[in-house]
Amino acid sequence: MSDQLRDKPQRREKRTGKAPSEGSHGARAKDTTGRTKDSISTVSCLDELGHHDDNARVPITKENTYQLGPNKRFPVPAVTDILKDVLTSYLQEEKYEVEWSQKMTKTICEVIRARVKDLMIHRYKIVVLVHIGQLTGQSMQISSRCLWDASNDTLATYSFKNSSLFGLGTVYAVYYE
Repeated sequence: MSDQLRDKPQRREKRTGKAPSEGSHGARAKDTTGRTKDSISTVSCLDELGHHDDNARVPITKENTYQLGPNKRFPVPAVTDILKDVLTSYLQEEKYEVEWSQKMTKTICEVIRARVKDLMIHRYKIVVLVHIGQLTGQSMQISSRCLWDASNDTLATYSFKNSSLFGLGTVYAVYYE
């Protein structure tokens, strides 16, 4: 093989910024007809100026644990106490008003979620729902449907009533593998 043919891949590498892949190294491969041919595959270089990004790789914060169940069960009685405390303290002396109840449900949900997260229960996703309504002698049914694992997922609920309104708080705890 002449020197000119050997230098051809090196010149191409300098011009395009591409290098032969590790597997090829200029090796010859057999064609289906029995002849040998030059096999050169190229890989683009990312180390060129302007193409290097220091923030391209984010460090992994958690590795897979392959844990299929919780180490610590969700403490339903403690969460029920949180619901009772928050609903009672926020709704004890209040009268029902439409605009007030819309704002208050959001506030109560955030307070409950923050207090449940302070319990540091790992690997559970928390969903908080609060309903506030007027007491005028009517009846009401609130239901929910969830797709969950009955052995690991659970909920806590508490209802509060005063002379003007009712409040229902529900915390769903869904185990996240």
